Amino acid sequence: MSIASVCVFCGASTGTNPAYREAAVALGRALAERKLTLVYGGGAVGLMGIVADAALAAGGEVIGIIPQSLKDKEIGHSGLTRLEVVDGMHARKARMAELSDAFIALPGGLGTLEELFEVWTWGQLGYHGKPLGLLEVNGFYGQLTAFLDHIVGEGFVRAPHRDMLQVSESPQTLIDALDAWRPSVLPKWAEQKPS
Repeated sequence: MSIASVCVFCGASTGTNPAYREAAVALGRALAERKLTLVYGGGAVGLMGIVADAALAAGGEVIGIIPQSLKDKEIGHSGLTRLEVVDGMHARKARMAELSDAFIALPGGLGTLEELFEVWTWGQLGYHGKPLGLLEVNGFYGQLTAFLDHIVGEGFVRAPHRDMLQVSESPQTLIDALDAWRPSVLPKWAEQKPS
């Protein structure tokens, strides 16, 4: 499957390290240069606004999805190719997933993690066969990936499901990995229920 659109999950803040901003710019540019549509949360602030602005500046197409309740708080981006206003967070996530062929998480907070884990769970359960990735910036996700390996070792996640999440420090390498990824046919449950 060749990807044509990528959903980016990221913070409505820029964080404390300038490297996060630089990574958002690099990812936005890389998506535009590859002619991949950026789908994201529709905000004009934080890393959300930065990745969108970078993609737009490089000639890319950008679609934002934002709930009405957050449109004013996150300052809905007015310069996008298209901004869709939806009823709530569930509708936002469902619409972003519907429009996207792949998912990438930049650094972010609870919302970023929640979006990533929800779409990852959907893939694990077979609701979609779309690739996911983390853009690693200055070790931001290092402790998380170590914990993910730990829960595999403890028997709560199967290794092929862990491997659904691609990780790279380079936007180009990560996009290549997502484009090359193929879904596993492995069932979610590691054990059969006793009969």
